[in-house]
Amino acid sequence: MGIYKFVGCFGSGVLVNYFQSVFTQQINPLIDGIATRLLPWTILQDLVANEQGILTLGMRYVITIILPITTTFFLIFSILEESGYLPRISLLIDHLFKMIGLSGRSIIPLILGLNCSSAGSLVTRTMESKRERFIISLLLALAIPCSAQLGIFIGLLSQNFMALIVWAICIAFIFAIIGSLTAKALPGSWSYFYMEIPPLRLPHLRSTLTKTYNRIRWYLSEVIPLFLLGSVIIWLGNLIGLLPWLVHSLEPIMLKLELPKQASSMFIYGFFRRDYGAARMFDLHHAGLLEGRQLVVSAVTLTLFIPCLSQFRFMLRERGLKTTITLSSLVIIFAFSMGYILNKILLVLEVI
Repeated sequence: MGIYKFVGCFGSGVLVNYFQSVFTQQINPLIDGIATRLLPWTILQDLVANEQGILTLGMRYVITIILPITTTFFLIFSILEESGYLPRISLLIDHLFKMIGLSGRSIIPLILGLNCSSAGSLVTRTMESKRERFIISLLLALAIPCSAQLGIFIGLLSQNFMALIVWAICIAFIFAIIGSLTAKALPGSWSYFYMEIPPLRLPHLRSTLTKTYNRIRWYLSEVIPLFLLGSVIIWLGNLIGLLPWLVHSLEPIMLKLELPKQASSMFIYGFFRRDYGAARMFDLHHAGLLEGRQLVVSAVTLTLFIPCLSQFRFMLRERGLKTTITLSSLVIIFAFSMGYILNKILLVLEVI
């Protein structure tokens, strides 16, 4: 509940709303005006400013959405790490994880996956068997949201607590079922797990803040170039007509999910970065296009959707082309199928 209040209500609510208002009311109009005066061609103006420019979209997402959410999340994560509680989580879930063919050691790449799925995928090489590495890679690609994505979902869904509960139950259920079925389908068994447990202690303020700062600096150094690159790719896609074609191609699926056709852009953005797709979902909600049941369906489908370009690259390097393509194809089909089923269930139950 404390994490929900701090990350969801304070980070995704108070801080994000404040920075968003500053950007949309003051900074973006200023950038648009400067771009109009200095750049004579509309094409270049669209690259830098206007609706999907490098500064007005890419940097706005980083500063107004990603930065406040990841800062609050990393601060909580550092407090848990400093207190010595994370190793205890590994032991607590060791028995549960054996049901899906894993050991408590697997919590490390999964927790790192909450930070960034790419980091989680990289750490899977420490697992003892190819079987465990495959299961963890599948779960990271399918059911583990990254920190910014998680924070945005908590922030949006916390406006309706039942929506947040439904999303959490869906992801936990899918995590357990997919892990269990995969463990039964693959030959082998879980490995034994031993760990030294450090004593519980009060977190040191300086150490906690240093770890938080280092994680934020590392994350922003990775995310800023990718978000700017994403803005350039979106600009090029609009320029040559590829992006409108992709958006139009996904519109029939959006109609099946009973989402607005604009929601297709969430999934296209989400392939560049998971948090990019979540930030687009945040924009659509604030534009009044996603509410209630649609938010839950969007959040579940985005969580399950194909891993971002960065994780896709790591999976390709660590697992090979065949495994990566197979996992990604299955994830896309599964994500949209689960979104469709969830939407029908929520329509019948009318809980949201």
